[in-house]
Amino acid sequence: MEGNDSPDMSTVSRHRFGDDLEEPAFSVSVIENMKEEYGLFVWPCSLVLAEYVWQQRLRFSGASVVELGAGTSLPGLVAARVGADVTLTDDSSRLEVLDNMRRVLDLNKLECKVMGLTWGAWDASTFSLHPKFILGADVLYDATAFDDLFATVTFLLQNSPGSVFITTYHNRSGHRLIEFLMVKWGLKCLKLLDAFSFMPSYKASGLRGNLQLAEIALDSEQAETTVLR
Repeated sequence: MEGNDSPDMSTVSRHRFGDDLEEPAFSVSVIENMKEEYGLFVWPCSLVLAEYVWQQRLRFSGASVVELGAGTSLPGLVAARVGADVTLTDDSSRLEVLDNMRRVLDLNKLECKVMGLTWGAWDASTFSLHPKFILGADVLYDATAFDDLFATVTFLLQNSPGSVFITTYHNRSGHRLIEFLMVKWGLKCLKLLDAFSFMPSYKASGLRGNLQLAEIALDSEQAETTVLR
């Protein structure tokens, strides 16, 4: 990753993907702003999820992808680069974040849909989403928003049979709450990985903390009785 300060107090960081550090398959540039609260900074969980998308690129090529709470949108941008049809979303009230997404798309010459999506709120645009993959990097940091997040994820999973929610998060004290909410909303964990088990060494060396990646889907035995009850 490289960073260059620009006069407006933002920074453009470049993230490489590919087996060869000197000649990567491609790089993605992201506009970050340290003055913004949370939304315009590439957090470690975003780096982990973006790398996972790259490594799983054959799954994502040609697939419909929605990134929730996208912020700087690195995982969604990588999904677009490997051939996915991507919709980037963040809270509808965070206009500066949505506008930054559009600037980042222009910077990378990528075409993705940009949409305001507030967790736990429903409108026509939400009903129109039928993703094969739902991405969420570090969306499990505020326990007060967990129910709204899981309600939205569960709805999207139900709206697109066979779809999967892939999320990266710091394994903090709220982990048991996450497990409880999966049961509550009729979800099950298909895969749980430690980030350091698949991150390249040159990227892993800059990461700290207990970073996890989970693939989550509807639990067919519970979903019919728990979804949107």
